[in-house]
Amino acid sequence: MKLITAIIRPEKLEEVKAALFEAEVTGLTLQRVAGHGGEKIALETYRGAPIVYEFHEKIQLDIAVSEPFVEITVQAILGAARTGEVGDGKIFVRPLERVIRIRTGELDVEALTPEPMRHP
Repeated sequence: MKLITAIIRPEKLEEVKAALFEAEVTGLTLQRVAGHGGEKIALETYRGAPIVYEFHEKIQLDIAVSEPFVEITVQAILGAARTGEVGDGKIFVRPLERVIRIRTGELDVEALTPEPMRHP
C-alpha cells in the first residue's frame, strides 16, 4: 500500500479528478495549500505599494492505494496535471503502513477497496 501525495495547479484539478475517476481511483482527499518550488517570486503593485507573492496557491491530493493502483494513479496525475511549465507540481509516493476503515474496522487493502453505494 502507498500514500500518493500530489501537489498540482488549481486550474488542473478538474482534469486530474476526471483522469483519476477514469482510472477507477475514486478515494481521495484534497486541500488548498500554498507553497514555493521552482516558480519565480511574483511582484505586483497594489495602490502604489509593492506586494511580493512568495507562495503560490496549489491543490494537494492525498490518495491511498493498493500496489496494483500505484502506477495507474501516478500516470493519471502526470497525464492530466502536466503543462510543461515551471510550477506543475510534484508527486510523492510513500509507504503506507496501515489503513483502517473506521465504520467497519476493515484493515489495509480491504479498507482501501471502494464499497458499493447503499441507499436507505
